[in-house]
Amino acid sequence: MTGDVRVDLAGHTAVVELRRPPANFFDTALITELADTYEALDRDPSCRAIVLCSQGKHFCAGADFGRPDQGNAVLDDTSELYAQALRLFRCQTPVVAAVQGAAIGGGLGLALSADFRVGGPGSRFAANFSRLGFHPGFGISVTLPAVVGQQKALDYLLTGRRFKGEEAHRAGLLDELADDVRPRAIRLADSMASSAPLAVVSIKQTMRQGLIERVAAALDRENREQTRLRATPDFAEGLAASSQRRTPRFTGALPERAAQGPP
Repeated sequence: MTGDVRVDLAGHTAVVELRRPPANFFDTALITELADTYEALDRDPSCRAIVLCSQGKHFCAGADFGRPDQGNAVLDDTSELYAQALRLFRCQTPVVAAVQGAAIGGGLGLALSADFRVGGPGSRFAANFSRLGFHPGFGISVTLPAVVGQQKALDYLLTGRRFKGEEAHRAGLLDELADDVRPRAIRLADSMASSAPLAVVSIKQTMRQGLIERVAAALDRENREQTRLRATPDFAEGLAASSQRRTPRFTGALPERAAQGPP
């Protein structure tokens, strides 16, 4: 165990656990540590599959916008954050995400970086960026439609609505729905770890061909749009409404300087 990521290897399956309970909010340091862990496991011939899971109540609630210092730190560092996030998609070992509780915003993006997802009836999901007044991130504009289809992804992204495990399973976001989320995810990973390791790596590379390039392009645009929309009154209203647990009152107003036009 180092930092906020713990690794336990049982047989040929590594259980990689995020340890920032209860919500497991991420920042650049955590995503960097996770990417370092993946790369180390890729080099370990005894590891043939990975289960990504979290300690505590929730899988990952994204960035902590409830604490302005934490949320602003992530937003000020999105270029580096997304550079580290891209490393997750380069993992050669199959990854199964065990999603207990909530996967919200960037936390949903983290779950989508895995090859498979297992969740329960009580799991909750939301691509809530539009409810905060800014653009999706973490490559979710590529990974979500790839999993649930363009129209369903558009629904989730434009409404920002929350949905539970049963809907996620019907939509294809969850590959398996179970009450025993982590044990089921481990069994799924074990089934892949029992296959020929060189063949598994080769098949994963073929099936995800071009994904890294598409995610890299998406991350670049997502970062630019998040930076642009972060300056709008709607983003400030979205954060305020979220922290006050009320319905946001968006206006669509431009930032003051943009509204005045160029000097």
